Amino acid sequence: MNKFYKISLFLIVFISLSTYTPRQFQSITKNEKSYFDIENIELNGNLLIKEEKIIKKLKNIYEKNIFLIKKKDIEKPLSNINFLEKIEVKKKYPNTIIIKIFETKPMGYLFKNKEKYLIDSSSNLILLNKKNNSFKMPSIFGENSEKYYISFLKKLEKNNFPSKKIKNYYYFKIGRWDIKLKNDKFIKFPYNNVDEAIIKSVELLKREDFQNYNIIDLRVQGKIIVE
Repeated sequence: MNKFYKISLFLIVFISLSTYTPRQFQSITKNEKSYFDIENIELNGNLLIKEEKIIKKLKNIYEKNIFLIKKKDIEKPLSNINFLEKIEVKKKYPNTIIIKIFETKPMGYLFKNKEKYLIDSSSNLILLNKKNNSFKMPSIFGENSEKYYISFLKKLEKNNFPSKKIKNYYYFKIGRWDIKLKNDKFIKFPYNNVDEAIIKSVELLKREDFQNYNIIDLRVQGKIIVE
């Protein structure tokens, strides 16, 4: 009986295979593939970067199998987009890619080689045009200032300096900064002990007896020179 069962099972499998054509297999494969082809791309988190710009960069991933798409396939086409810091990618089966956008922030206008750039929070320089020339931000001057500007801003923030009052930043080759406030007052910071000088400047700006001075010079440690 057991031998008869095996023979019967063999005959059933043989008949099934003999009546199954490669064309049928291709048809099923094609249908399964189309079901998982990417049809939708959803974006969130983008404020500075226009959605259509991202979608245009990713046009080549449409109709590709969602199982075969990797994060690098999405990151690479977007790598040269201004203000893009990083992305997170999720797959929503069967056919949707969800991309969370993390943007850098515009931090100031920087003048370099007679050109005007926008510098962002990752120290990227973006050549200005009509589309990115409408931000209200301070101006930065000085050779190689783009290399040190963001770190100086972090020092100001850490020591509670009112950065919104700053109109211009001036960087000097020796590695120090001057700032010009919106009320045209200048503060000159030293090369060393910058945090200590920033704390002192915050204190002085609050004092009424320093309101009449246009320059506060803190370059010499332990001394305050005013004009």
